[in-house]
Amino acid sequence: MIAVSRAGRRAARLILLGLPGAVVVLVLVATVTVVAVSRPPAAARGGDWVTSWGASPQAAAPGTLAAGGFHDQTIREIVYTSAGGNLIRVRLTNAFGTSPLRIGHVTVAQAALGAAVVPATIHSVRFDGRASVRIPPGAQVLSDPVGMQVGPEQELAVSVYLPGRTGQATLHWDAYQVNWVSAVGDHAAEAGWGAFVTPVAQWYYLSGLVVQSSGADGTVVALGDSITDGVGSTVGGNARWPNDLAQRLDARPGPTLSVANEGIGGNQVLTASRVFGVSAEDRFARDALDQAGVRDIILLEGINDIGFSASPANPDGVIIAARIIAGYERLIAEAHARHIRIFGATLLPFQGAGYYTPEGEATREAVNTWIRTSGVFDGVIDFDRVMRDPADPRRLNPVYDSGDHLHPDDAGYLAMANAVNLDMLLSPPR
Repeated sequence: MIAVSRAGRRAARLILLGLPGAVVVLVLVATVTVVAVSRPPAAARGGDWVTSWGASPQAAAPGTLAAGGFHDQTIREIVYTSAGGNLIRVRLTNAFGTSPLRIGHVTVAQAALGAAVVPATIHSVRFDGRASVRIPPGAQVLSDPVGMQVGPEQELAVSVYLPGRTGQATLHWDAYQVNWVSAVGDHAAEAGWGAFVTPVAQWYYLSGLVVQSSGADGTVVALGDSITDGVGSTVGGNARWPNDLAQRLDARPGPTLSVANEGIGGNQVLTASRVFGVSAEDRFARDALDQAGVRDIILLEGINDIGFSASPANPDGVIIAARIIAGYERLIAEAHARHIRIFGATLLPFQGAGYYTPEGEATREAVNTWIRTSGVFDGVIDFDRVMRDPADPRRLNPVYDSGDHLHPDDAGYLAMANAVNLDMLLSPPR
């Protein structure tokens, strides 16, 4: 068996895409839903289930390939673990499907170059003892435990065969990861890459990898928008700030925490969008509170509420700070009712971004002042202070700017992760 470095896998994927580092937006689709399943305990202890990887479900946009779906095809999807263990479970979703989704065959394996996997690591995934499962519209399903040793910071390939016509797919749009779709047939158990002919930049139907970990005392959920999703980071580089946070946690001796990235590009605290997903308020239970082992939530949302509200197409008018704060307070109350801590992250500067206005900047500053001083969150992570330009605090520091004056680059995401107080996260819940 030949060991391949993470950097080597990334380079190979970018070569196959014909990219120097920019993301390609290609969309193929599939449909999925979930059946009620037993939920792992909310507050994890060592040896319990934690969410090692996550991706928030979104609906297919009209006119995209995802809106048409798949038929007799296999999708091979690459995920990057935050916590390791010797038992894993795969979560599939049909949250936005309009018809039942039939899953024919699922495997998980250690990723190799491109769409290839390490042959000796291929494991079949079952659902109530069966290889196939039918997921109703609006549902999700959690697989049976799979005996597979996985480590933290490891790339795994989850292959999903879809035998019938799926209809409209549930997906996560901004994977910032190269995934693969076959032409026809069940190729889930194949180690080679030859059948996987189409690279895509989304995750389809796959929303979580749950691990039974002896080293992780719980899950930190990063709930946010495109900045949490990793827009502006290197494709295939696993360089989003939640990835960097997971690496910091894993490097510490003793018990650690897994990190689940539940960011959605364009997402808002208050307002739903067909393209950018349901609001943070509406997805809070599914994407944060119900995650396996969740004990801490980091909330970084609100800049899109501010920016999009300045658009003439916005029917609700300009969003004022008080409305965003009221949304925060509702999320805090829901988390505390479940005995889960929630940490507030200040909003990054955005002067120069396409939807910047002076009025929006005043709102951002008012929201950040409330986050810092209200005492309502269980703690504060001051991303604004770390990421702003010392010469102009309304702007993102140029050394961290991916180029659009809104999203950080890899160095910026690392600086964000380094700004998180790990002792605050690892301190025992009250």
